[in-house]
Amino acid sequence: MTNLRIDGDRLWQSLMAMAEIGPGVAGGSCRLALTDLDRDGRALFQGWAESAGCTARLDAMGNLFLRRPGTDPEAAPVMTGSHLDTQPTGGRFDGVYGVLAGLEVVRTLNDAGVTTRAPIEVVVWTNEEGSRFSPPMIGSGVFAGVFDLAYGLDRPDQAGTTTIGAELTRLGWRGKGTGRPVAAYFEAHIEQGPVLEASGCQIGVVTGAQGQRWYEVTVTGVEAHAGPTPMALRRDALVASARMIDAVNALGHAHAPYACATVGLVTVHPNSRNTIPGRVFFTVDIRHPDDAVLSAMDGHVKAQCQAIAAAAGCTVEVKDFWYFAPTPFDPACVAAVRQGAERLGVTHQDIVSGAGHDAVYLARVAPTAMIFVPCEGGISHNEVENANPADLAVGCQILLEAMLERAGR
Repeated sequence: MTNLRIDGDRLWQSLMAMAEIGPGVAGGSCRLALTDLDRDGRALFQGWAESAGCTARLDAMGNLFLRRPGTDPEAAPVMTGSHLDTQPTGGRFDGVYGVLAGLEVVRTLNDAGVTTRAPIEVVVWTNEEGSRFSPPMIGSGVFAGVFDLAYGLDRPDQAGTTTIGAELTRLGWRGKGTGRPVAAYFEAHIEQGPVLEASGCQIGVVTGAQGQRWYEVTVTGVEAHAGPTPMALRRDALVASARMIDAVNALGHAHAPYACATVGLVTVHPNSRNTIPGRVFFTVDIRHPDDAVLSAMDGHVKAQCQAIAAAAGCTVEVKDFWYFAPTPFDPACVAAVRQGAERLGVTHQDIVSGAGHDAVYLARVAPTAMIFVPCEGGISHNEVENANPADLAVGCQILLEAMLERAGR
């Protein structure tokens, strides 16, 4: 469709420069949401984008939008982006690639002197990771109307010492407004899984995202001395929790190959070596691309936890924490990605995202699609996360073409 070519070397250099802000201890990145390091990463990106002729604005959730104007100032923007916050031991590409690929699209259009009809916007969404503040994808969720503004601003950090709203005020990121019209949204991302690498494909044409349900589980037994209390008379919350955790894992295997079931956080009280645990808190994350199966898994998790607790002489509370349904992406936007891969002559395959992304919420309010590129070993949320510069360049080239098709040249 176009003879424009992105500069893969420039994209890579931008990625490596961003990785110098909040470097991890093992080669990755640590820029937790709404920290000073997150601020520094945004400032670097904003400086680059403003040097490329973009203007910045913040909304009420601190989502940062950099706009390249089009010839029609009334047209809704064609948007791309992702996030710059990371996991505590995150990699250099998760989220960051989507933001800087958008910047490279802007730079390439500038280099060629190309003007679009609709504005182009590159966005940095607030708190995508959900590591410091839960749930994840809060910024894009408020933008899309999934959460109201008050809920987003009131989310506490894990330590319970501050909120998103307080940190936005501290950083000077409290803008105005939330959602507004978007002509189309495209997000480039590393796959965060092993499918593309295993198949030898360079591009994943993302047709949608699987659904997710998150829970917070509290198991209550009785604390007692580890010596004088006979095994048959114990009400051990940790033993009951261990059986529940094993049941969660078995549930994922029972619905293979598409299901995932994970316990990622466990807190034991009183956490003393010679005291039988009286209370355990843990989280559950289940996922599936079919909402009917996900609903069946939901019922199974709750029933198993109740049955195991009763057998152990404990009580259990299973609290629904977060849910979003499987999300199909816009067929026309997906086709634009697929056609871009075909024009470039690169290997590609349709794929469903196993992870949540800001694109999942944008899909509720705008035509949306995603572009996946392989990551080494399928590893992400890990400092060893890695991607091939050539794959990143190809994904960015397809992003350019898809956005240009929607924005009008």
